[in-house]
Amino acid sequence: MSKQTVLVVDDERDIRELLTITLGRMDLDVDAASNVAEAKRMLAERSYGLCFTDMRLPDGSGQELIELIARQYPETPVAMITAYGNVDAAVNALKAGAFDFVSKPVDIGMLRRLVQTALKLSEERRGGDPAVVAAASARLIGDSPAMQQVRATIGKLARSQAPVYISGESGVGKELVARLIHEQGPRAGGPFVPVNCGAIPSELMESEFFGHKKGSFTGAHADKEGLFQAANGGTLFLDEVAELPVHMQVKLLRVIQEKAVRPIGGRGEVPVDVRILSATHKDLARLVEQGHFRQDLFYRINVIELRVPPLRERREDVPKLAGRILMRLAEESGGSERPTLRPAALKALIDYDFPGNVRELENILERAVALCENGQIEVADLMLSTRGPRVAAGTADEDEDDAADVPAGEMPLDDYISNLEREKIMKALQETRYNKTAAAKKLGITFRALRYKLKKLGID
Repeated sequence: MSKQTVLVVDDERDIRELLTITLGRMDLDVDAASNVAEAKRMLAERSYGLCFTDMRLPDGSGQELIELIARQYPETPVAMITAYGNVDAAVNALKAGAFDFVSKPVDIGMLRRLVQTALKLSEERRGGDPAVVAAASARLIGDSPAMQQVRATIGKLARSQAPVYISGESGVGKELVARLIHEQGPRAGGPFVPVNCGAIPSELMESEFFGHKKGSFTGAHADKEGLFQAANGGTLFLDEVAELPVHMQVKLLRVIQEKAVRPIGGRGEVPVDVRILSATHKDLARLVEQGHFRQDLFYRINVIELRVPPLRERREDVPKLAGRILMRLAEESGGSERPTLRPAALKALIDYDFPGNVRELENILERAVALCENGQIEVADLMLSTRGPRVAAGTADEDEDDAADVPAGEMPLDDYISNLEREKIMKALQETRYNKTAAAKKLGITFRALRYKLKKLGID
């Protein structure tokens, strides 16, 4: 197998020599250019597995070169060499199509890892197996234009190391999208570590994210690696990133910028090679305006935004989604035949607005399978009347009002209280788009207490 060749573009001789020696020890050939004009000529004459370019060059900018390579030589990953701490330049480079960035002074270990990842990507771009991508994408169900666009965007984002912010309502499948970005990229062989930022107590966050050394605090009986170290060489998915407290936002920003973490009680920083993907169902830009989320962190994690559409914007996907869910439920129950949606029931689902999106569709069908007769799901089995805005006049609202108006003496007290409790919980779930953490907060109870009540009241 012939050697890969790397192009290094920098007007500083020391940097060119450092990169040439380091890359040569990795069994790579290196071409070096000191300005934009030389680099353009070399790119036109030879195919490169990777390009490094400085930000400032005598006859132009690295940004100009990145845009040129993204446009004319898309099979060549390009990394920006930036001044220490120059986040703006790094973000602009990533937005222009750069694969990644490396800061001066160059850390040799970090450089080696970046090169290995980039060369994997270069090989995939030149001869990637379309069947692998197709198999991964098949898990994202739906043929609507909206979902076709999401799949195409995932394919593009997988070829970068840029941080991606995945926006969308609760239940649309943001974690699945994050997994597909990871699996279709050069980090697929590394770990994918998802973390729900809203589920970690504030006082434990630093230890969970960055790890700690034995004896650094009461209860630290052994060294523990954090989530960043666990995701080294792979992807860290920060779900519900809006729930991070301000002190953690500051620390997270520093880790992203420096590509290193300091465990609690540790004397030095530990380099980490991690791609950051984040998501939330909240409007993060509005939280920035309100001062609840740091603008500099938002700017850093939102280099590229991918919006996952709610189910009501892709109603044509409901039949296929429902069919796949029913097939899974049949397999899990060991049944020989999957339940069937009657035409009226399928139409009711298509017309429904699904405030809880795909997750709610799964819950509705799971309940319907339990209620239906002879494997035939009727409209009544779906129990849609109390689950969203598309309610026929004179049904659920009147029933709920009647239940609330019945004096306690005319029905058992426990039933009366349960009805009121169920009504309040359902309202909170609908208002929070079936995000249980947010619903518990709205109701003023703990997540554990809400989970208990949901089980007690038979609400999925």
